[in-house]
Amino acid sequence: MADGEGDPGVFTATALPGDPRLLPTVTSAFLGTRVFRDILHAAGVYSGAAGDTHRADVPSPLGLRMAAPGAHGLAQSFTLNTWTGTFSHTIQCPGYTATHQLYAHHSLVHLMAFSITIRRLDDSTLPITIQLQSLFVPQSQDLDLTPGPDFQGAHYIHGRTLVPEVEGGPRPSVHMLWTPVPESLTLGREERERCWQFLTAVAGSEEEAKRSYSEGLALAAVGSLHHCHVRAWAALRRGCAVELDGPLALRQALHGCLYYLLSALPPRDSPAFLFHGISPGGLSNGTRGEDYWGHVFWDQDTWMFPNILLLYPEAARAVLEYRIRTLEGARRNARERGCEGAKFPWESAATGREVCPEEIYGAQEIHVTGDVLVAFEQYYCTTQDQKLFQEDGGWELVEAVAQYWCSRMVWSEEEQLYHIRGVMPPDEYHSQVDNSAYTNAVARRSLNFAADMARDLLLPVPEEWEDRARKIKVPFDEERKYHPEYDGYSPGEPVKQADVVLLGFPLMHPMSAEVRRNDLEMYEPVTDPAGPAMTWSMFAVGWLELKELQRAWSQLEKCFSNITEPFKVWVENSDGSGAVNFLTGMGGFLQVVLFGFTGFRITRSSLLFDPAFPDNITKLKVSGVSYLGNKLEFTITREEMGVEVTESSREPPASPLEAVLESGQRFPLWEGHSVSFPTAPGWIQRSPS
Repeated sequence: MADGEGDPGVFTATALPGDPRLLPTVTSAFLGTRVFRDILHAAGVYSGAAGDTHRADVPSPLGLRMAAPGAHGLAQSFTLNTWTGTFSHTIQCPGYTATHQLYAHHSLVHLMAFSITIRRLDDSTLPITIQLQSLFVPQSQDLDLTPGPDFQGAHYIHGRTLVPEVEGGPRPSVHMLWTPVPESLTLGREERERCWQFLTAVAGSEEEAKRSYSEGLALAAVGSLHHCHVRAWAALRRGCAVELDGPLALRQALHGCLYYLLSALPPRDSPAFLFHGISPGGLSNGTRGEDYWGHVFWDQDTWMFPNILLLYPEAARAVLEYRIRTLEGARRNARERGCEGAKFPWESAATGREVCPEEIYGAQEIHVTGDVLVAFEQYYCTTQDQKLFQEDGGWELVEAVAQYWCSRMVWSEEEQLYHIRGVMPPDEYHSQVDNSAYTNAVARRSLNFAADMARDLLLPVPEEWEDRARKIKVPFDEERKYHPEYDGYSPGEPVKQADVVLLGFPLMHPMSAEVRRNDLEMYEPVTDPAGPAMTWSMFAVGWLELKELQRAWSQLEKCFSNITEPFKVWVENSDGSGAVNFLTGMGGFLQVVLFGFTGFRITRSSLLFDPAFPDNITKLKVSGVSYLGNKLEFTITREEMGVEVTESSREPPASPLEAVLESGQRFPLWEGHSVSFPTAPGWIQRSPS
């Protein structure tokens, strides 16, 4: 396999993977499909009740394949270009090339498009015909589709999902317009080259579908439909640029992760766009029985969100708004369990009600409620966006989570501490345990943030929040100086995935370097090597913290067994089972680069840094790091670190910043001016001047 002549962001192959699940995805914030697949999905469009709710299959006119009947000496190539957000299939014959390009339009999020271009390479004047093989049938097992009148040359169908998520709840509408696709295309005798464009618009209303289709047609008419998409996509990639000098496989993995994760986010110029969350397999997957039915888990808030926040806080806000919109469902979940406040579902779809098909996870894996609030806290610390909390529902969510944790705890007279009993920790090999270290630590963090937030908003702080935060038990073995996973955990017991190691990062639970090391040493050898892909990333971050660079690399290397060729699609488990296009694993991997190699840590008052990377990496450059209204560019080598404010928001005005080293040196940061200093621990903070 040749990878774009060494370009780490272009993945090219002469054959497709045998497993169609491993084909690349083309996705926008609203539409997604796998290439050559006959279905697509639209964000927020689920069908089925409760545990059966799944992404509704929308028939896709995009899933066709080119063929050149009777051609001799034919060569084919398949390319995913992460710089342009475009997949292409090229057939090369002795006298011509035919190229099929497919993309989800990044600025017109209700539009997907493909083009077929035939180009003559010699002086012949024979007509050239390419066949288009399509499985498209305008029917769906999940939608009651009805044909409507054609519009501007497009066919039209519309309908609603068959079964609502909750009884009496909404059944989302789907309206689709598409350019009819012929069985073949022919380049005429006198033609040297010709391009045919095919558009598909999908929206929740007829008006939006027609508007998107018309806009797409107008752009296609002047030859700029694809260019407009590429320009919008390239602007996003530039603003979220992460580059490193290191092994090609690592750079390819990095560009693949950025492509698949950024594809899931809303474009920058769409503040009114309703975002519907990110599922582990993304929008392209999630039909019934596949990739967790397209449900949203803690994967979004814990594994993907920190990367999104650092590079693209507007999209991070959209993720939080999804949780705010589903708050009423979370309140109902809490009431049904006899609790106060809001209990976010282990698996969420459109309403915030629990849609996990297996009772045990929805009932016991309650740490997700705290995980949601950690994302809100990280967002507030990096943006100081009080409007989200004062006007847009954020405070109501914070308060409801604090109330939930208070009502879920019980007082232990024996230990004189609060307990949380009968839970499943992130390690799903254990259930019905008491005092999961991770669950209790995230509950404590929830309560501390709720109290801090109340003070910032000049609201009274309920005494029980602070009391319970102080007195909740987080298991700790004084003799061995480590955190047992739960009450009664015996050292050596197998663990499914990263659990206690998450106390160090992302929770930043207070502990010494000795305890941090002991936790890593205790759990690394007993964690299932066949467990989910994100696990090893968190061990890597832990070892980077302790400057054990080779141990960090050995953990990060384990991730590569979850990355499939040739299109860098991740699988959840290294044996190929579980979710595909596993954005959770990609999120963990990106956190190694963005938080591990840099040492970035988000605190109430600063953005800490403490760079460290393995010997095979010599330089890291991260552009577009967002902090308090500023965009920062970091260039890091082992010897030197450069920081530049590349952009400062005018409205609201960004906070002036400074870099402070642990040694006490201070470096004022202002727009357009770069400062550099020997690589050392320090932090970025508001400038007192």
